[in-house]
Amino acid sequence: MTDEQRRDLVQHRFEKAKKTFGEIHILVQNNFCNNAVSRLYYACFYAVSALLLQKNIQAKTHAGARQMFGLHYVDKGLIPSESGRFYTKIFDLRHDGDYDDYIDYDREDVLALMQPAKELMNQIQAILFKE
Repeated sequence: MTDEQRRDLVQHRFEKAKKTFGEIHILVQNNFCNNAVSRLYYACFYAVSALLLQKNIQAKTHAGARQMFGLHYVDKGLIPSESGRFYTKIFDLRHDGDYDDYIDYDREDVLALMQPAKELMNQIQAILFKE
């Protein structure tokens, strides 16, 4: 992959993160709260994957992306530790909501997650597009 192709893909992934985040209100309005938590996770995941790609850091799984994000950005102080903990939390919540038969998130659960997700995405955007 050329540097230009990588820049384009980074931009594409971050745009995908923003679009995915934009879906949350529709899901909450229609009481699809487990799906909203899942989409919040994916919005963050797409942003994280853009960040890793920018530095050509490879991760083959979601857990691997979480680990590489922590190692290369949180542990080095480039992303606040609170945001790193939030990314782990949303990863776990998405997994539980998707696979646990008895997890049913509600509107308040989703609304409490939206601001930290937005903060994480803003922090990533600042790193990706600093000029």
